[in-house]
Amino acid sequence: GWSPYEVTCLPQMERGVAKVIGGDPKGNNFLYTNGKSVIIRNIENPAIAEIYTEHGHQVTVAKYAPSGFYIASGDVAGKIRIWDTTQKEHLLKYEYTPFSGKIKDIAWTEDSKRLAVVGEGRGKFGAVFLWDTGSSVGDVSGHSKLINSVDIRQQRPYRLATASDDTCGCFFEGPPFKFKFTIKEHNQFVNCVRFSPDGNHFVTAGADGQILVFDGKTGERIGSLGGEKAHKGGIYAVSWSPDSAQLISASGDKTVKLWDVGTGTSVTTFDMGTDVTDQQLGCLWQKDHLVSISLSGYINYLDKNKPDRLIRVIKGHSKAIQCLTVHKRDGKSYIYSGSFPQPSASHYWDADTGDNDCFLGKGHTNQVTKMVINDSEELVTCSMDDTLRYTNIKKEYSASDVLKMDFQPKSVSVAVGGVSLAVCIGQVVLLKDKKKVFTLDNLGFEPETGAIHPSGTTVAVGGSDGKIRLYSLQSNTLKDEGKILVVQEPVTDMSFSNDGAYLAVGDGMKVVTVFSVADNYVVKNQYHGHHARPVTLAWSPDNEHFASAGMDMMVYVWTVQDSEWRIKIADAHRLHHVSALAWIDPHTLVTTSHDASVKVWTILF
Repeated sequence: GWSPYEVTCLPQMERGVAKVIGGDPKGNNFLYTNGKSVIIRNIENPAIAEIYTEHGHQVTVAKYAPSGFYIASGDVAGKIRIWDTTQKEHLLKYEYTPFSGKIKDIAWTEDSKRLAVVGEGRGKFGAVFLWDTGSSVGDVSGHSKLINSVDIRQQRPYRLATASDDTCGCFFEGPPFKFKFTIKEHNQFVNCVRFSPDGNHFVTAGADGQILVFDGKTGERIGSLGGEKAHKGGIYAVSWSPDSAQLISASGDKTVKLWDVGTGTSVTTFDMGTDVTDQQLGCLWQKDHLVSISLSGYINYLDKNKPDRLIRVIKGHSKAIQCLTVHKRDGKSYIYSGSFPQPSASHYWDADTGDNDCFLGKGHTNQVTKMVINDSEELVTCSMDDTLRYTNIKKEYSASDVLKMDFQPKSVSVAVGGVSLAVCIGQVVLLKDKKKVFTLDNLGFEPETGAIHPSGTTVAVGGSDGKIRLYSLQSNTLKDEGKILVVQEPVTDMSFSNDGAYLAVGDGMKVVTVFSVADNYVVKNQYHGHHARPVTLAWSPDNEHFASAGMDMMVYVWTVQDSEWRIKIADAHRLHHVSALAWIDPHTLVTTSHDASVKVWTILF
């Protein structure tokens, strides 16, 4: 199996917290973080991406060295890793722990020989040291609370500036860097400080909506942008134009502004929306590209000549993807994926290109756990918000098609004739035409997952006790047939083949068992290979092969006839377990994972 493309996760965002975006000195890529990963993305063609996964803790910031040959990335435990950008392996050059605690920002000197690192250490909020020995080259002092931001003038004489939650900035001269004075003109958290590329100025931006301008060499206050306030809300990030004449600012007031620094006036305002998820928490000006990051994680490309029109928006998931399904319509294949609302929990993807968008309208208010498509071309989803939703695949959520369940649904399956089966905590619910028609209560076991036979005549319910109970589906009721199939506890997932010939079951002992339906559910084969429980199963359209994936980060493709034959995709999602599988055609498999990415694999038999 090899992956023709993957759709990378978006930045991990947090309300009220600035997102630092790293720029590439060569102008090709930009950097951001999600979970324990650093994502290197091509700015011209964002479909081209690399993921660095060597941190043991959540990564918060990554910055290129001015040489372009190395990246320094920092995590919540205070680890700084300096690694090679030129090789695919991204070999580690040096690793340091300047202080124990969350790293918030990193800055290099122009010769790529020294780094300043700031954040929230225990009693220590910053450090500046030589890149190759870790030896200190100064003292980042003067603050009483965590430091949010640091920058270094890229010309000699070097200057360093910091911005902190103590409402102050600090100015340093060096090397070795020594504290010179405190900047006290802000009255709330100071979120960002950035020197202009030519070194003549630096600015500080804060939660008070101010952007203050200072002399880059002396640190003297020169003025401010936009008079008393640059934005109506807090400002999280600024980024200078390459010619040092302009800059952009990103604000919680849901706008990005483009400033002429010489006159201190706003040239353009980009209104990014009205939803809370449209707050702007990061920005980057690189060559001709102006990019901002919304609280939703969406990456916006701004057009300075047409502020009312975005050039492009990169959408996707920024949180773990839980479920997946595929559907063919008008000769095209589409992938549907479900995650946490951010603003929308569900996305749809063009299976050929990876282009995607989110569903519009009001959707699930919590994590989507399972999704399937019924014969009316509706996406049927169940969620931890205790509802089932039936959504027309034309992309709009429809409020009338939401069904409240008595208990949280874990899984949903569908069959011909408008039938759905919801397996909830302690309850199994049969639905017909979006109405509850039958409920199984007081089960005496905990149901985990369910599947309806493609004929619509039999329902299988898998329990935490490792038993699969079969029910016949007659005139809108479920009748216990007294037939029980046994695997090791618990049943983790089940799926009937598309032609109804087989039932595949994953269990807690890392085994997949295939039962032959026509032969009274006799065991056809058992499949061993996973090192941890398989959590998801999917049948190929050819009804001969199926895929399983588990907590061991492995994906296997198996064949019904021979339990020894297999194709193995190891570590398909780099240190994250695979959460869902679906086939586009007999040679194309889609996987999703808690790394918030979608991958499409070509499977060659």
